[in-house]
Amino acid sequence: MSKDLLQEAFALALHDSARAWRHALDRRLKGLGLSQASWMSIAFLARAETPLTQTELANRLSVEGPTVVAMVDRLQRAGLVRREIAPEDRRIRRLLLTPAGQTVYEEVKRVAGDFRCEMLDGLDTATLRQATNILQRLQRLTEESSR
Repeated sequence: MSKDLLQEAFALALHDSARAWRHALDRRLKGLGLSQASWMSIAFLARAETPLTQTELANRLSVEGPTVVAMVDRLQRAGLVRREIAPEDRRIRRLLLTPAGQTVYEEVKRVAGDFRCEMLDGLDTATLRQATNILQRLQRLTEESSR
């Protein structure tokens, strides 16, 4: 296989496997009654070192601001997220998980962990380490090229 064809096959496999992974995990999380964007938002908020703004959450989800506003409205109505006015600028709303949102995150984390183990347990440590290094390097390169 030529280098061009191999690179194309890799790019397609990367895209398709990431999409398949998200869809498979989404099916496992359907019982929570949340969309993929909702459970991903809850996970981003739970793992953030400081509360995220709606703009920061939109960037992490790779969606437009109005899309995040509507989704956060739904999460807030469900009692999973609350908005807090930033003390440094009253125009900025920071997003925080409520105790109920934290409980949902714990379930998302548990289901995602079980899924991850199921998918990756067949890979030896060296292969997993090499694949992780490759993907992290590609992520850095991609992020640098988009600046």
